[in-house]
Amino acid sequence: MLKVHRRKERQEVEKLLRGGAHTAVLKVRAEVCLRCGEWLRSQETVRRFKEIRSKLKHQEAAEFKPMGLSFEVV
Repeated sequence: MLKVHRRKERQEVEKLLRGGAHTAVLKVRAEVCLRCGEWLRSQETVRRFKEIRSKLKHQEAAEFKPMGLSFEVV
């Protein structure tokens, strides 16, 4: 069944991206459904996510700002 998002609002949302062993956090503008909370992202934003994941995977993160440590809880 196709979802219908009738009431949407443009908001800044935070997205966590992983590539290989690395993680990046970025804030993007997205249409957010006021009923279910689902994000509706533009094709350009999705392309940007793929590019960032690839850079993380290939350790090409020189342009990214370090912001702390990440931990795996075992």
